Amino acid sequence: MNNILVKLADARSIAQTTIAATFVALALLIVAPISTANAVEIQTVTSPGGIKALLVENYTVPLIAVSMSFAGGSTQESNDKVGVTNLLSSLLDEGAGDIKSEEFQLKLDDLGVELGFDASYDSFTGRLKTLRSTKDEAFEMLRLALTEPRFDEEPIERMRAAQLSILQRSIKKPNVIAAKAWRKSVFGDHPYARTVGGTIETINKITREDIVAMHKKLLAKDNLVIGVVGAINAKELGEMLDKVFGGLPEKADIKPIPEAKLNIGEARTVELDLPQSIIRLVFDGIKREDKDFYAAYLMNYILGGGSFSSRLYTEIREKRGLAYGVYTYLGTQDRAGFVGGGTATRADRADETIKIMLAEIDRMAKDGPSAEELEKAKKYIIGSYAISNLDTSGKIASVLVAIQRENLGIDYIDKRADYLNAVTIEDTKRLARKLFSSKPTIVIVGPKSS
Repeated sequence: MNNILVKLADARSIAQTTIAATFVALALLIVAPISTANAVEIQTVTSPGGIKALLVENYTVPLIAVSMSFAGGSTQESNDKVGVTNLLSSLLDEGAGDIKSEEFQLKLDDLGVELGFDASYDSFTGRLKTLRSTKDEAFEMLRLALTEPRFDEEPIERMRAAQLSILQRSIKKPNVIAAKAWRKSVFGDHPYARTVGGTIETINKITREDIVAMHKKLLAKDNLVIGVVGAINAKELGEMLDKVFGGLPEKADIKPIPEAKLNIGEARTVELDLPQSIIRLVFDGIKREDKDFYAAYLMNYILGGGSFSSRLYTEIREKRGLAYGVYTYLGTQDRAGFVGGGTATRADRADETIKIMLAEIDRMAKDGPSAEELEKAKKYIIGSYAISNLDTSGKIASVLVAIQRENLGIDYIDKRADYLNAVTIEDTKRLARKLFSSKPTIVIVGPKSS
């Protein structure tokens, strides 16, 4: 056993060194061809078996990145087995077919392949990176992981223990407590109120049969979208799609999830003996498909999404030194839209900080952004997109998946700047009034106010 583990560690070190060098080369070389949005040529590929994917061919380096998403996620869990989807995501690469866990991991490392899966509220995602020279072996490993996972007792108990350790360590973490508190306050009994990672109680209840059932429930062809980037052509990709995904069930067993009715306007304090108070604000919002999404995106960037350039940062950090950071963001889940925000400050200045945040939000609701602020926001968001989202094959593959999941259109990358430039100052003012017309839910985690 020890020899196997040593061999595994050595193989991982060698493989990671090799693949890391390749990824560095990709990061350096691929930026030039795709530094402008128009350079990303997207193809729609349909396999002989009818499986579709979006493809961006790029032969700058011999690397292939695959991103995939199955609609569903942790919202499909029962209340007493919360966390089973997250546990499933940690087990798909822990042995498949005739290959047991340690051998499976060793083989991935020998090939220099990156393979991983993640669970979220609305989706179950996977990713693979491989050199072109090992693509056939890498795609076979992906096929096995998706269609023939072993779910042996040892890796199940090992991953269960790992998740329980994470949950145990997070029990007293203020940010975790705040996240749970605002979700419960805002979402009530909706699945969005739960934690994707589950609880100590629910993780201990999950059986192998629960994991197998969730695998069968979520991973199918009809709820799958795929993005592929790199040194592979459409014909090769079509063949790969059938080989890798052809063995999945035709249809997923997905139950409909109701729209979330947000409970906005509640104030809640969780008393905890801390030198700082954690503050979370939540307003009603809009979803990604809303026609006003781009106006909301720009307005939020100016308010608190723009980090060092935002109004809230200027007022809270620069002028008063109340916190190291402060932020707002658009929460766009499949069945809910909200505007979230937060900061952390000295406990004796929490009330003052909240008042300043609310005053700045009220000012945005009343007057909206200035024309100069809007123009600067447009320039930055448009100009930084390629650097932030199109500079590696993995990121582009993720964008291809998002384009399909959100029904943005195959020309989205080309048209994104037009969508943003079309937003007027009146649009942002109207959205600010709409989103901030009512009191937010406020959650404070920290010592009791004097």
